[in-house]
Amino acid sequence: MSTFPRIAVACVLILVAALAQAAPARTAPELVAYIFPQNSALAVGQVDPHSVTRLNYAFANIQGGRMVTGFTHDAENFAFLTSLRRQNPSLTILVSVGGWLWSGNFSDIALTRESRALFIQSAVDFISLYHLDGLDIDWEYPGLPGAGHTFRPEDKQNFTALLSELRARFNRESRKSGRRLILTIAAGASPEFLAHTEMDKVARLVDNVNLMAYDYYEPGIGPVTGHHAPLFTNPRDPEKNSADDSVRAFEKAGVPAARLVLGVPLYGHVWSDVPESEHGLYQSGKPAPNPSAPFSSIASGLLNHGFIRYWDPVSQVPWLYNSGTRTFVSYEDEQSIVGKCRYVHAHKLAGIMVWDLEDDDPSATLLKAIHACLQ
Repeated sequence: MSTFPRIAVACVLILVAALAQAAPARTAPELVAYIFPQNSALAVGQVDPHSVTRLNYAFANIQGGRMVTGFTHDAENFAFLTSLRRQNPSLTILVSVGGWLWSGNFSDIALTRESRALFIQSAVDFISLYHLDGLDIDWEYPGLPGAGHTFRPEDKQNFTALLSELRARFNRESRKSGRRLILTIAAGASPEFLAHTEMDKVARLVDNVNLMAYDYYEPGIGPVTGHHAPLFTNPRDPEKNSADDSVRAFEKAGVPAARLVLGVPLYGHVWSDVPESEHGLYQSGKPAPNPSAPFSSIASGLLNHGFIRYWDPVSQVPWLYNSGTRTFVSYEDEQSIVGKCRYVHAHKLAGIMVWDLEDDDPSATLLKAIHACLQ
């Protein structure tokens, strides 16, 4: 044999090895769970460290330009959560800052290089103090009032600047410690969120974008009922919204599928005074006395208690209707959860995120269904 074929074979082998190293096999998708104990202390058995890949603790607050704890048991809850790494060393623990009610100071802290530096230093100190793996920015929402918050037109660019400077600082800290710090955001699923952000730039700075693909319909926000977390758009839907539409819009805005984590609610919305036509779907209604309900109470208190379950084969989600009380409920169950997991696999998304862990039933029915399907 001449030397040329040997050299050619050797080159091919080197090329194959290089390609294998450059394009590692796709791992199982992330299962990110927000946990929101508020002023309660977490207890043993409340969190299964093997059922999720990442926990986002909600919420830290912002005061005086700095990130601070928000609830009375935060310190002991962080200690409890980080202790779970002994059972699952690959589990990552992030703190989420802001949220719907505590996003009021984001516009101010993102406004200047100096205000951003103050906040970023406090975030690094916070993560170090509580031995966390990173930060989730939940600004609801840049350039928009949210729950009556301060907002500015320049939030659009300042949001990018904040994340860029956070990423640079996290990279420096990671080089010093040898432990990579994770940076994620929670993103609104609306066109308004995309219009007020630079998601093509943001996507290059964060590990994941947790897409809040729920609350498309909420009691009291609009005049009619609807699916609050439809997977696909039903042509009959007056609002023409769905998780699939949002995913496609984010991808068009420059967010790669491999960065997107699909948000799934573990709670439902409840309307009252809903006419029986179409079993209550896309009908007039008003907020029930308790307009939101965790899956735990839906599964135990509504199913088989005067409520009939219906399935939308287009949107791929269920709903409940009680003709006696004229009550309509939009929610998730095992069937819809599995459909969303299959969507994540088919579209090669980064994973699934749930809000929030404590809304599942005591058997963790929905979380177990997600975990099994994502494997």
